[in-house]
Amino acid sequence: MRAVTIGAFDGIHLGHRLLFECVRSIAAVRELQPAVVTFDPHPATIVAPERAPKLITTLDERRRLIAALGISEIHVIPFTPALSLLTPEQFVRQVLLEQLQTKAVVVGANFRFGHQQAGHIDDLERLGDQLDFTVHAAPVLSWRGRKVSSTAIRQAITSGNLSLANRLLGRPYPLRGAVVPGHGIGSKQTVPTLNLDTPAELLPAHGVYITRTRDLDSARTWNSITNIGVRPTFSGDSLTIETFLLDPFDGHTPAHIEVQFLRRVREERKFPSPEALKAQILSDVSRAQTYFRRTAHLKPR
Repeated sequence: MRAVTIGAFDGIHLGHRLLFECVRSIAAVRELQPAVVTFDPHPATIVAPERAPKLITTLDERRRLIAALGISEIHVIPFTPALSLLTPEQFVRQVLLEQLQTKAVVVGANFRFGHQQAGHIDDLERLGDQLDFTVHAAPVLSWRGRKVSSTAIRQAITSGNLSLANRLLGRPYPLRGAVVPGHGIGSKQTVPTLNLDTPAELLPAHGVYITRTRDLDSARTWNSITNIGVRPTFSGDSLTIETFLLDPFDGHTPAHIEVQFLRRVREERKFPSPEALKAQILSDVSRAQTYFRRTAHLKPR
């Protein structure tokens, strides 16, 4: 028997964390197994592909983050056209009861489910009364008047407002991937960088960011500064994600890294010469070093 929460859970933000805490608490009191039910692909890719969002987290990242929050049982349900056509009652009977033996459901107060999202929290409570499971509605979280939602976080990331995105996520927004060869321009004309190739769908707006970089194959971490853009000073036309490490580097280039975006420094722009760009980079580095000195008391996530 299980206590479950249901959703796409893209981003695993502060609102999602509240749901997971409620599930764990209810499961402990009622001696149920806490579980998360999520979907792959994102439901919008099936019911409204033209409006399907770029995802904040991959499925593997969602699994990892949910497990780190204390819920080991994660059910990933394939979201198919057939599933999208289930009425609210059919979804409850077939998925929650027959598949998962659910005795308690925790959802947000704005939860919608079933074909064309016809089901509301009141419908879920009515079905719970009929079919012998309890429904617990968690409040929708806000931060300084802003609703905590995946949509708000996507908007913050794509506009370059990583400070806001990170507040709503409850952690720095990361990009993960392989370190790949660059064009050799940085090491010769400006500063040497690590070039990231990431499968992530959602990228911050072009610009320069204060970041923290982690070697995914070891425990090494570095304070860093990262540029996302097309290198206009060198007439570039392809997107690059270039990270300059501020901390001492042993020369052993990591194969896979995670770059955590902390704060935007400036937009990307074209400079009259490589020398002018290098001078700006050094100024950006100084700002980043000041930031890290001021936040040294904060524990890295």
